[in-house]
Amino acid sequence: MKLAFLTPGTGSYYCGACMRDNALAKALVAAGHEVSLLPMYLPLELDEDAFAPRETPVFFGGINVYLQQKVPLFRRTPAWLDRALNTTGLLRAAARRSHMTSPREHGAMALAMLEIEASPFAKETAKLLDWLEREQPQVVVLSNALLAGFTRTLKERLGCKVIACFQGEDSFLDGLPEPYRRRCWDAMHERVAEADLLVAPSRFYADLIRRRFDAPGLDVAVMPNGVVVPEAAIGDGPPTTATIGFLARMIREKGVELLVDAFIHLRRQLGHPDARLHVAGSMTETDRALVAELRARLGAAGLAESVRWSPNIDHDAKQRFFSELSLFSVPVTYHEAFGLYAVEALAAGVPLVQPRASSFPEIIGTSGAGVLVEPGDPVALAVAWHELLGDPARLATMRENALRTARESFSVEAMRDRFLALADPLVEGGSS
Repeated sequence: MKLAFLTPGTGSYYCGACMRDNALAKALVAAGHEVSLLPMYLPLELDEDAFAPRETPVFFGGINVYLQQKVPLFRRTPAWLDRALNTTGLLRAAARRSHMTSPREHGAMALAMLEIEASPFAKETAKLLDWLEREQPQVVVLSNALLAGFTRTLKERLGCKVIACFQGEDSFLDGLPEPYRRRCWDAMHERVAEADLLVAPSRFYADLIRRRFDAPGLDVAVMPNGVVVPEAAIGDGPPTTATIGFLARMIREKGVELLVDAFIHLRRQLGHPDARLHVAGSMTETDRALVAELRARLGAAGLAESVRWSPNIDHDAKQRFFSELSLFSVPVTYHEAFGLYAVEALAAGVPLVQPRASSFPEIIGTSGAGVLVEPGDPVALAVAWHELLGDPARLATMRENALRTARESFSVEAMRDRFLALADPLVEGGSS
C-alpha cells in the first residue's frame, strides 16, 4: 500500500498525534508498505528518531499561511521567498510566539482550512497537491479532522482514499470565539462526511464526536494509539523511594496544578514524609509563569526539594524518568481523546492513577493497571496515591498487568495491525 500522512507539527513542544503518526509510519514501512509523512504548518517535534526516508518540506508553513491570510500580496510571492519563510529555524521561532496570535485569528485560519477551496491558500494547496500527485498515494491519512477540508480536493485530484482521524479537536474549537466556533464545527461535520473512513483513538472520543455532531449513527472506527514496548520492564523493579511521575505539557489543562496540590496534601496531611514528585514534559515560554507559580507554592509548603522538574526531555531521559517511578498521573481537566502518556507509562510497567473521565476508564479497564479517581479533586488523587503506595503487593500486580497489556493492546505493532485491518478494505484487492 502507498500511504501519505498529513501531520500538523507544533514546532516547539512534543505532540502525541505527531509521535503516533511517526511510530505508525515506521511500523508500516517495516511491514513492507510505502509511506510519506508530510509535516503541516510547523516542523514535527519528537522525542524519538523521526521517520524520514527522504527530506520533505513543511507544507502550509505557518509563516506563509499567516501572511497569505492577512496580506493579499503574499498570495503571489515567488517560490524562493516562500522557501525562505519556510526554513525550520524561522518556523520554530514563530511557534515560540504563537501566543501572540489572537483566538479570532486562530478561528479565521481554522475555518479557512476547513473551507480550503474558498480560502486564500490556493498557492499552498497547489504545492501540496503537486507533491502528492508525483507520489500517487492510494490512501491519504489526515492526522486530525481539522484537515478534513482537503478531503474533496484530494479525492478529485488524486483519486485516492482519505482517512480522517479525530484527535482532540473539541478543545481547540470550543476555545474559538463566535462565529468561528459554530462555523468550524459545522464545516468539520460536513467535510468529514466526505472521507472514506473516520477513526478515533478511543470509544470515549468517538462517542463525544457523535454527540457534538448530533449524529448518533456516524460510523467512527476505534484505533488506540500505540507506543514502542520494551522487551522487559525498564529499570530493576520498583524504586526504593516512592515517586509519582507526570509527563505532559506543563499547563493547567493537563492537570499540573492539581498534581502539585495533591502532592502537598500527600506529604502534609497524609503523612508520606519520603514521597517525591517528578514533573516532566514539554514547557514552552508561555508555560514558564505557571511553573514558577507552582514551584513557589511547593517552596511555601517546604517541599521544593522533594519535586524535580524536567522540561523538554529527550527519549533517553524519558526512559530514565519512567524507571524511577512508583506511580504515574496526568490529571487532565478537559476531554482527553486518548493520552499517549498513559500507555507510555504502561509500557514501562508503571501503574496509573487517572481521572474517571475521558479515555482513562478504557485504558485502565483494559489493563487492570491502575485506579480511577474523581476528576478535578486533588485530595482524591492524593488518597489514591497514599493507598497504593502502602500496598506493595497490589502495585506489583499492576506492574505485571501494565507490561502485559501494553504488549497486547497498546504496542506500535497492535496499532499497525488495527490500522491495516481498517485501511486494507479501502484499497481494491487489499494490500496485506
